Amino acid sequence: MQKAVVIVPTYNERENIQKLIPLLLEVFKKVKNWDMSILVVDDTSPDKTYEVVKKITKENKKVKLLLNAKKEGLGGAYLKGMDYAFGEQGAEVVLQFDADLSHDHRKIPQFMKEIDGGEDLVLGSRYVKGGGIPANWGLYRKFLSVVGNITIATVLTNFSIRDWTTGFRAVRRKVFEKVRPFVSDARFMGYTYQIGFLNSALRQGFKVKEVPFIFVDRTIGKSKLGAEYMKNTLLYIFKLRLDDLFKNRIFKFAFVGGIGTLVQLMSLTIIRLLIPDFQFLVFTSFLVATLMSIELAIISNFVLNNLWTFADRKLMTSQIPGKFIQFNLASMGSILIQLIINSSGENFIGLKDLFVLPIINFNVDTGLIFAISGILIGLFWNFFAYNKYIWKKK
Repeated sequence: MQKAVVIVPTYNERENIQKLIPLLLEVFKKVKNWDMSILVVDDTSPDKTYEVVKKITKENKKVKLLLNAKKEGLGGAYLKGMDYAFGEQGAEVVLQFDADLSHDHRKIPQFMKEIDGGEDLVLGSRYVKGGGIPANWGLYRKFLSVVGNITIATVLTNFSIRDWTTGFRAVRRKVFEKVRPFVSDARFMGYTYQIGFLNSALRQGFKVKEVPFIFVDRTIGKSKLGAEYMKNTLLYIFKLRLDDLFKNRIFKFAFVGGIGTLVQLMSLTIIRLLIPDFQFLVFTSFLVATLMSIELAIISNFVLNNLWTFADRKLMTSQIPGKFIQFNLASMGSILIQLIINSSGENFIGLKDLFVLPIINFNVDTGLIFAISGILIGLFWNFFAYNKYIWKKK
């Protein structure tokens, strides 16, 4: 039969572990088609939890002890335990299980049934129908759990999972092998490990199923959940979201376009201050300033798009002159759009003063509104043209 190992990380859980192990061994009898065993990973607990476990291992071969020389945190304990279970023990599945009796051991047969049914990662969920949290939890603990999960789902924009922070899980070998490289640094040594592991598994397309269970608060010992949990979680999810944004090509393009917009608007303002009003045929000082500011923005956009937005398709030095000409030609669509909007606005609405910028004593008028409108519409054309013709996918 294939092997499945229940990993139980411990730190000062001497009394709880004595109660938990017999419960797990008993429920194993209800699991079909799997050779179940227990691996306790202890961080050299001051209360010598490891001594209790060591004694049990001598009496039952289904229980093993893995002792860390120093405290490595929840994530560190699970990573070390999974390395051993999938390696030395030859497991195909591991289950994460808290030592404080808060998880429902009676759900283990259902977890394994879901694995047999093709699921890659099974979560014990408190927030799907049939699940729950202790009614006697204080407001602070409820806030950490309920609001914390809502915040994580919102920031990561993934509402397919209801319980992001649950530590009650069953994990296939292939999931661990793919996810481990992404959760191996110091950020994931604590409780952030649970969120990071699940997020990475979801992004890699593994099948995840939530199974409801009622979370029971510990009756012996103290919770290890401190204020740093919320801080580390918020730092992780917001940093992850920012990283995602700065890796997204459309965001990069929009960001570069925003810089180009600032370059254009600032140069338009400065050039209009330097060039006196005049009318020559169809050209006015406003139109000339518009053309000059557009070209400065084009130069800015070309450089930044080549170095950042399309860095994976970065142009060779020999290509730059020709591609810059193409870039200008591709940008003609945007230029025409802006000229049409600016000219129409000037002729039909007029350059009307809106307010004065006292620092540079410049009247902000409807000309800037026309320019902004043209820029935004032109951006849609630009992205299509740049992606299709300038930095073509090889």
